[in-house]
Amino acid sequence: MTGNTQQTTGPTAIRSRNTPARVAVWAAALGAGLIVAIVATPMFWLMYGGLYTAFMFLCGLVAIPAGHLGRRRGKRLGGRDRGKALVAILTGWLLILCSLVLVLAYVGLVAGLGVLSDSAS
Repeated sequence: MTGNTQQTTGPTAIRSRNTPARVAVWAAALGAGLIVAIVATPMFWLMYGGLYTAFMFLCGLVAIPAGHLGRRRGKRLGGRDRGKALVAILTGWLLILCSLVLVLAYVGLVAGLGVLSDSAS
């Protein structure tokens, strides 16, 4: 080793990471970014709404179990990244809720248009 550099490999470096919590946070952030993308680009959501909604749902499905694993691992690591994992769990549930609301809105829109076209003829 030279000077101020530290070697990050070895058993102590591996034990000190809370990888599930970090995965959960990234999945939650990606899903939240999809919500921002839906609001910022409504034309793209109209064209690719199914993809936005599916990816949002999948991000929620990744964030919840990874967040729970991160909370458990954080407990063994003395509380490291437990707060991040909790935020990821809550965000994951909100992502799933938002994606289900979007699916219900789309189904309601299609059903409403069907009723309108049926009553027009």
